[in-house]
Amino acid sequence: MKIVIIGGVAAGLKAAAKARRCDPHAEITVVEKGTLISYGACGLPYYVEAQVDDINDLMKTPAGALRNPDFFQRVKDIRVLPKTLATRIDREKKIVFVTNTDTGEEAVLPYDKLVIATGASPIQPELPGYSLANIVQFWHPQDARVIRQGLEQGRFNEVVIIGAGLIGLEVAAALTIWGVKISVIEQQEHIFPAFLDAEIAQNAEKYLRGQGISLLVDEKVIGFEGETAVTAVKTNKRTVSADLVILAVGVRPNVELAKRAGIELGMTGAIAVDATLRTSDPDIYAGGDCIENTNIVSGQKVFVPMGSLANRHGRIIGENLFGMKRQFKGVLNTVIVKLAELNVGKTGLTEREAKALGYEYVTVITAGHDKPHYMEDAKLITIKLIAEVKTHRLLGMQAVGQGEIAKRIDVAAAVLTLGGTVEDITDIDLSYAPPYNSPIDNIAVTANSLLNKLEGKLKGLPPLEAQEMLRDNKTVFLDVRTPAEFKEEQLENCGNVKHIPLGELRSRYQELNRDDEIVAFCKISLRGYEAEGILEGLNFKNVKVLEGGIFSWPFGGEK
Repeated sequence: MKIVIIGGVAAGLKAAAKARRCDPHAEITVVEKGTLISYGACGLPYYVEAQVDDINDLMKTPAGALRNPDFFQRVKDIRVLPKTLATRIDREKKIVFVTNTDTGEEAVLPYDKLVIATGASPIQPELPGYSLANIVQFWHPQDARVIRQGLEQGRFNEVVIIGAGLIGLEVAAALTIWGVKISVIEQQEHIFPAFLDAEIAQNAEKYLRGQGISLLVDEKVIGFEGETAVTAVKTNKRTVSADLVILAVGVRPNVELAKRAGIELGMTGAIAVDATLRTSDPDIYAGGDCIENTNIVSGQKVFVPMGSLANRHGRIIGENLFGMKRQFKGVLNTVIVKLAELNVGKTGLTEREAKALGYEYVTVITAGHDKPHYMEDAKLITIKLIAEVKTHRLLGMQAVGQGEIAKRIDVAAAVLTLGGTVEDITDIDLSYAPPYNSPIDNIAVTANSLLNKLEGKLKGLPPLEAQEMLRDNKTVFLDVRTPAEFKEEQLENCGNVKHIPLGELRSRYQELNRDDEIVAFCKISLRGYEAEGILEGLNFKNVKVLEGGIFSWPFGGEK
């Protein structure tokens, strides 16, 4: 069998490697328009941060072998042709026309099965001054080399990053070690607009600003200033000085080759594939950042360019080329990112997406230590769960904090993949030992809180709703922390705070009016929930709990 694969990074070479393991005799050819193949693009921010010293490490196997064309030929008997651009697919004759980008030499490659793994390309804003020097995309290893060399040589001191998504903020965090001024401009109302709800995103914003990063959200770039090299970025609100601009405004799927060949595109503009990752042509498969996926929860078609998905696609395609019918179930848009010491992640639907799709849903936010508080390395995290009201089916999860969140996200992703409920989370027999977690894990605590909310036992108030009530003197914000905690930090701009430590509430409840609306809270609102129970037992009728407490409060505080 002759197999031709267009694209030599994640999906393409993973498909090639799996195909070779399926058939030791197949003739496998991979064409790649660039000079580098099979590199770990997700590691580029860590090269900028100098956690990865040699950029070639991103192109090596765990055993240290460089994944270059010679490696694939010698070890896997796969022919890889770099600097080779696929220009046309003739589906009737089953040939691919290619051109050597150095020499211009043209050739044709016959195939029995074809794989399109052409990836995506970064969006380039067509703005005044875009062609100035020192405006770079963060997309290719060469981009990372240019940035790091400039930092090492002291040529860059004021860096502006356009786009507060994964790449933009990973790079921003990486730059903090270099002592440069960092500004991030995002035209949406908060960072990570594609996968976080506001209160979780704003918790991350609070941390990043504390790291000295200037976050300019709800602000649109309109041009660049400078004579030969960039000196400033103009927005609709201000001018920001810059001697380096990094563009991270998203990507588009590379589909022109497929489109010209008459291969069907999906509603997202990416290549349409079936569950086996086969295109509208039965002899052509596609995977990676050029295809659209199906969201497991909603069933909607989505464009999700992720390195992890590309590798999963490639493995499935490699088997299906030989008649297997392995299916790709879909995606949850699971994301995790480390920003200095802060961990941020999500899986499934956001609240915003659930609302837009018409779900009747409920949410809850909790905060707690990622392991028992007596462990010296215990750190707080915030978790948000979203579930369907009638069925209790889990719809999504988000998490933020300096503690461990990856294991909690992965548990939620497993439950979502299996169509599980909030009760299923509480029933999972999770591992436990104090170095790793508490007897009831954070995600199970959050699930229990959501069940309490569904059953009316917890009258939780999300931070965004509570913020609207801050200046309303009719609402009493009952702080049940200790006097020392109260002195340390209070809610900012809160017009009506009453401080009664939890241990004194039963003897001092007369200081509160039973007819008032009361919002109880503490650092993580565990004591706030206790206060709700105490007051309801004393016939208070309108007591709520501030979900997540002061720790998860995303709007800053007064000290």
